[in-house]
Amino acid sequence: MKDIVEPGQLAVDEAVDIDLRDLRKLFAQSDEPKPEIRNPHLESRVSEATRQSAKPSSVLILITEEPQPRVLLTKRQIGIRFGGHLCFPGGRADPGEGVIATALRESEEEIGLPQSQVEVLGSYGHYYTQAGFRIDPIVGIVDRSTQYAIEPSEVASIHYAQLREMLDPAAYVMKSMHSTRGYFGFDTGEVHVGGPTVSLMIGLLEWVSNQLDR
Repeated sequence: MKDIVEPGQLAVDEAVDIDLRDLRKLFAQSDEPKPEIRNPHLESRVSEATRQSAKPSSVLILITEEPQPRVLLTKRQIGIRFGGHLCFPGGRADPGEGVIATALRESEEEIGLPQSQVEVLGSYGHYYTQAGFRIDPIVGIVDRSTQYAIEPSEVASIHYAQLREMLDPAAYVMKSMHSTRGYFGFDTGEVHVGGPTVSLMIGLLEWVSNQLDR
């Protein structure tokens, strides 16, 4: 990994090749405090005032247990906040709720995922959004045969990205708006993801790469 990474750049140059067995080991061996996930986009830094008042939330990065693992994404229903966007299941925390509990509860509400079927690996950090949220991504593994029942008021459909593509910097394309602003998109031909979800994807890529380099 690069030591210093400017906004608009990725810290990883090559695809990361890792299987689920080794991914489990990385989370099990990593007991240090998880860092803030950096914003890779070329935009203004989230203000300190926004950070201090950020609303806690969590998402579940759900990986399927199969030879070519996939990562579940939901398409948000039109008419709700960020309608039509692809993102990870999740949402705002209830008062006093922990980050893992939030991710599991929200996933059960949105896609009917039984909490007992998720093998929780843990989190790799937290991320602040311009909209005033602190997002804790929780990584979990689920059997490929798991059945889902989407909540139609929140989720329009379920989609998948290949884990190997998520861990390949070539899948992230910078879309420049003008000289001082630009945003990464995750493009594979099958799915397109933008916004904070892409930040979390890049964050996982960079965290895994950093752990493997140690």
